[in-house]
Amino acid sequence: MTRADFDRHLSALQDNLLVLGSMVEKAIAKSVDALKRRDLEASRQVVQEDDAIDQKRFQLEEECIELIATQQPMARDLRTLITILHVAVEMERMGDYAEGIGKISLMMGAEPPLKPLIDIPRMAAKATGMLRGSLDALVNRDPDAAARVCTEDDEVDALYDQVFRELLTYMMQDPKAIQRATYLLWVAHDLERLADRATNIAERAIYLVTGKMTEVNVSKY
Repeated sequence: MTRADFDRHLSALQDNLLVLGSMVEKAIAKSVDALKRRDLEASRQVVQEDDAIDQKRFQLEEECIELIATQQPMARDLRTLITILHVAVEMERMGDYAEGIGKISLMMGAEPPLKPLIDIPRMAAKATGMLRGSLDALVNRDPDAAARVCTEDDEVDALYDQVFRELLTYMMQDPKAIQRATYLLWVAHDLERLADRATNIAERAIYLVTGKMTEVNVSKY
């Protein structure tokens, strides 16, 4: 394989990584929107469409492994392939969280949420924005932009804490609300973990440029 061929393969892998990112972002938005509107059919679609996200991840993984095995890349090329491998896994897990929110919505059935959903959609919007930002930083090889994404995780954590405290109050005041509150706690936890995954991707973008793995926002742990 010539250098030009190898570069074309790397470019195609990066393009497909962005496609996977778009799939995940749409799944997150759809899952939360379906939850909010109590659209059970849309929730079922989110669950079913997770298979396509899984397949895309496996395709990327197989292509990366094949290039590593057949071309034995060194230095920056190897870092690029390793980064794509790890980021694809992170996004596949993010897709699993969207699927999980879809399943929670189905568990709730026709029952309305315990309270109007305000902070949960905000968490989803912030987490998907972090995903976009981390992928942009990766594509543009911009470690400063990646570091800024990492700092945004604190905002999602703060929203999660707010949701947690509010739902805990509901449960303490009315034991009959415990199940419905628990559903929303699960959703909020999935979204908090989504933001953590986006932070991991941003840290991989920094690794791609510097060759060093660092935890930029250690407060997430």
